[in-house]
Amino acid sequence: MDTPDNNLTLPLDETDSTPSVQQPAVDYTEENIRHLDDMEHIRVRSGMYIGRLGDGSQSDDGIYVLLKETIDNSIDEFKMGAGKKIEVTIEDNRRVSVRDFGRGIPQGKLVEAVSKLNTGGKYDSKAFKKSVGLNGVGIKAVNALSSRFEVRSYRDGKVRAVVFERGVLQSDVTEDSAEETGTFIYFEPDDTLFVGFSFQNQFVENLLRNYTYLNTGLTFIYNGQRILSRHGLEDLLKDNMTSEGLYDIIHLKGEDIEIAFTHTNQYGEEYYSFVNGQHTTQGGTHQSALKEHLARTIKEFYNKNFDFADIRNGLVAAIAINVEEPMFESQTKTKLGSNNMWPAVPQEDKPAGPTINKYVGDFVKTEVDNYLHKNPLVAEVMLQKIQDSEKERKAIAGVTKLARERAKKANLHNRKLRDCRYHLSDGKGREQEAESCIFITEGDSASGSITKSRDVNTQAVFSLRGKPLNSYGLTKKVVYENEEFNLLQAALNIEDGMEGLRYNKVIVATDADVDGMHIRLLMITFFLQFFPDLIKKGHVYILQTPLFRVRNKKKTTYCYTEEERLRAIQELGPNPEITRFKGLGEISPDEFRHFIGKDMRLEPVSLRKTDLVKEMLEFYMGKNTMERQNFIIQNLVIEEDLVEEEQ
Repeated sequence: MDTPDNNLTLPLDETDSTPSVQQPAVDYTEENIRHLDDMEHIRVRSGMYIGRLGDGSQSDDGIYVLLKETIDNSIDEFKMGAGKKIEVTIEDNRRVSVRDFGRGIPQGKLVEAVSKLNTGGKYDSKAFKKSVGLNGVGIKAVNALSSRFEVRSYRDGKVRAVVFERGVLQSDVTEDSAEETGTFIYFEPDDTLFVGFSFQNQFVENLLRNYTYLNTGLTFIYNGQRILSRHGLEDLLKDNMTSEGLYDIIHLKGEDIEIAFTHTNQYGEEYYSFVNGQHTTQGGTHQSALKEHLARTIKEFYNKNFDFADIRNGLVAAIAINVEEPMFESQTKTKLGSNNMWPAVPQEDKPAGPTINKYVGDFVKTEVDNYLHKNPLVAEVMLQKIQDSEKERKAIAGVTKLARERAKKANLHNRKLRDCRYHLSDGKGREQEAESCIFITEGDSASGSITKSRDVNTQAVFSLRGKPLNSYGLTKKVVYENEEFNLLQAALNIEDGMEGLRYNKVIVATDADVDGMHIRLLMITFFLQFFPDLIKKGHVYILQTPLFRVRNKKKTTYCYTEEERLRAIQELGPNPEITRFKGLGEISPDEFRHFIGKDMRLEPVSLRKTDLVKEMLEFYMGKNTMERQNFIIQNLVIEEDLVEEEQ
């Protein structure tokens, strides 16, 4: 029998059923009214400026926002034709230096520019026509959230250098200098806020490469390594596609717009979108316009009644536009909210520019249509891909309809899902939305432990009944025919694309044994087959849980590896109690709470171009090939032999 907890999305105002106790009134006086200066406000309310804090283990952690905000200002200089090189140095994965060769911050306003909110050169479009930096906030956040922050402005044969600690000015010196004009910024994130932080090379490199794709001619020198792009968005797609394009990438440029796209044989759609060089990971008005008009233009070109979903299936596309004074939905600039290419200026009697939807639509309609007319072989390959997608969709239409009806009923009462209050797709900008996650567990025992110890606000649980079906080599029909897969798809809300994804982290939580490993592989195979973008966008993780508990009367240590176990035994002294956890269900809810909290150990599942996905899946998840049989025979270790040797 299902418990009342099943698939329960709790209302935000729901409280504990315990009768409330009347609290005594608290005095409210002038002393309760507090003013925070700019730097203090950023430190107290850091989430308003940089989103989550984090330790650098995730690409959206705050330290990367600080780096990005620093580089954004240098990019704006490049866009204005000042400085073609930016030097980025990170020492010991903690201390960052950024040197550009732009115009340099005006020295008379240097202190204000880096420490006073609502101070900057981007409130009008005179000095920065199409800037990335937003309203003079970013660099102040870097200053306030750094244990040490230093900025130098080189202009007119002089350098002004100012040093801050946690937003408080420490020194201010101006002297002669023969160095090239530009700006130097040094910062070290405050480790009292970013506890145990470390910059990860892969995230930094990816950030810098994205800048170069959008700014051909710009060179980054990152710790001595040159990073540049010669073909813009075409390079981006080539570097990120994990399966071959069915035709050469179509790469089109216009004034303030650039697009690139191709089709692959993988399921789903994949988009990369940028505004003024800023990677908008959550899309926005420009990405929506590209999706709509690309599908419409292709449909009109063939003059056939194709479904938009069939046209876009397997599509990999990128768009970059330049917008005057762009409006983003948050300070972290991950989603474009602007409706027009430039805003109206009533005081100058200047009307707003064309809508982004129309601007992108006009460009796509003209250029893509022309390209397809000029390249009939590409048009032929594209037509075949669309027809294949249509054929597959129609073949499973009946199954899909039944499955959707089933999923609709399940949404009311999905027996596999214990839901949470907040979801990524809520779109209300709450911090809890970004923290939302779903644990995919094996069996009722494991899901019971997690369900009892989880945070009901941000942590959902989906329970598998055992080993799921091996989906390798199967068509998407299996997603609808297999009840478990269909319910999981419904729980994630990704049938129609990634925009509706309900959880920021999809966490596979299995036992640390052979069966658990097998289930991990089966789930990853499922995502790789049908929802590769889920992995590419960094949403899939493996939960690491302890293998051992080592304790004495004074201390308990949880160990994730054999090495940690040996260290714990040494530390705790003679004859400690050692428990081996064979499955998640063996860990009590009280203990489990520690392993799925803020500091839970997650291993991200990544997918890069260098990963030979097709070959890898064929080897591990395909039919029992002679190659795999030989591999097993050659690498098999027999436990009994090891025991005999030890004796």
